[in-house]
Amino acid sequence: MSNRKVNITPDTTWKETTPGGVILDAGNAEDFKTGDWRSMKPVWHEDKCKHCLLCWVVCPDNSIKVENGKLTGFDYDHCKGCGVCTKQCKFGALDFVPEE
Repeated sequence: MSNRKVNITPDTTWKETTPGGVILDAGNAEDFKTGDWRSMKPVWHEDKCKHCLLCWVVCPDNSIKVENGKLTGFDYDHCKGCGVCTKQCKFGALDFVPEE
């Protein structure tokens, strides 16, 4: 199935793309870093975090990393900087700062 994957580059011709932009393989979001358009990003303050994981529940991009039931950081390659996680945190463990 992976031989059906199309990596589009500036040199790719229209004949090499899928018709109508059809997505042939499921789960291909892991192949594309979508966090590079972000203008704001969440910053985690571990000392204030209660590991309630409400931020993980509301994240639309599944960009909050959790191991053994505790928050461990962010997947900035896929976080689009929507800020939903920072708005729900009642403990001040997440700041929302401009991307540098």
